[in-house]
Amino acid sequence: MPSRRLPILIAVVTLALASLGARWEGSQDIGRMTEAAEAFLQALDDDQRVAATFGFHDDERTRFHFIPIEMFERQGVMLAEMDDAQRDRAHDLLQAGLSQRGYMTATQVMELEDVLLALEGGQRFARDRDEYLISIFGTPSAGQDWGWRFEGHHISLHFTVVGGDVAVVTPAFVGANPAEVQEGPQAGRRVLGDREDAGRALVQALNAAQRTETIIDVEAPRDILTGAEPVVGPLDRVGIEAGMLTNEQQGILFDLIDVYLSMMSDEIADHRRDRLLADDTDAIRFAWAGSTEPGEPHYYRVQGRTFLIEYDNTQNGANHIHSVWREFDGDFGRDLLREHRNQHPHD
Repeated sequence: MPSRRLPILIAVVTLALASLGARWEGSQDIGRMTEAAEAFLQALDDDQRVAATFGFHDDERTRFHFIPIEMFERQGVMLAEMDDAQRDRAHDLLQAGLSQRGYMTATQVMELEDVLLALEGGQRFARDRDEYLISIFGTPSAGQDWGWRFEGHHISLHFTVVGGDVAVVTPAFVGANPAEVQEGPQAGRRVLGDREDAGRALVQALNAAQRTETIIDVEAPRDILTGAEPVVGPLDRVGIEAGMLTNEQQGILFDLIDVYLSMMSDEIADHRRDRLLADDTDAIRFAWAGSTEPGEPHYYRVQGRTFLIEYDNTQNGANHIHSVWREFDGDFGRDLLREHRNQHPHD
C-alpha cells in the first residue's frame, strides 16, 4: 500500500522547522522552570539543600526506577520531609515542567497511593502520597546545563535543560494502580485511561489484514520490555508501519502519540513533536499484544527511529498500568548535550 501521510503533517513540519529557533530563544517554559527550581532550593534549609543537589555529571542523574521507595533507594528531598511552604515550591516546580494536564496526571497518580493504602492496610509498603523526591543536578540558571528529577512509586520524570535554551523530559514514566478504582470515594477514576483508550481506538480502527500485521502475540508481556534500564535501544521492528495506515488511522496514531507528549509543558512538547515530525513518520510502527477487549491483559508500543512508547496493563487482573516515553539517543538529554557541545566547543 502506498504511503498516505496526512497532508497536515507536512504543513506542520514546515512551519515547525521555520519557527523552532525563534521559539526556544527566550523560552518562557524554561524560564519558569529555572525560577521555580531556584525558589525551591532557596526554600530548603541547609541540610535539605545538600541532600537535594548533585553535580550535573553525577551518576545519580541517570538513575531511574518506578517501583516503591522501599524497593529502590532514592536520593533527594522527599515531599514528606518538607514543610507546607517547601512543599508548595516543590509543586510549583512540577507544574513548571509539565502541562496542566500532565500535572493533574502526576498528582492523581500520587493520590492512588491513598487507594492502595486502603486496599492493603500498609502491610508491605507505606503507600504515602508524599513519598516522592525531588533532586536537582547542576545549578539552575540561564545559559547553563542543569536538570532535575521527580520520582517515586509509578512516577519517574527526568528533566534536562541544555545551555539554558532547550529542555527535554525523558525518560518519562507514569503508572496507575489500580488503573480503574473499583470502590470507595474515587470509584470509577481512570488516571491513565486516555493512554488505554487511545491505544485501543487505534487497534480497533484497523481492518482484518492490518490487525494481522499489528497484533504480534495473543499474550501480553507481564511488563514493559525496557524496564528501568538507563539506556535502551530499538526493540524488534514489528507491528504495522504508519505508512500502511489510511489518513484517518494515521490521525488516530498521532492522537495516541500526543497523549504522551501532552504530559510535558507546551514548549517542551512542541520541541519534541517538531523533531519527531521532521523524521520519516511513515517508519513509525504500532504493535499490540494480548486481548483487544477492555478488562483483559494487553500491551502496545509505538516505535519510531528515535523514540519508543511502551504501555502494559497485565498485572492485578489487568488493572495496573505501566507506561513510558523513552528516546534511544535522547534520554537524559544525551543527544541535545552532544549537539550543544559541537556548536559551542569552548563552553
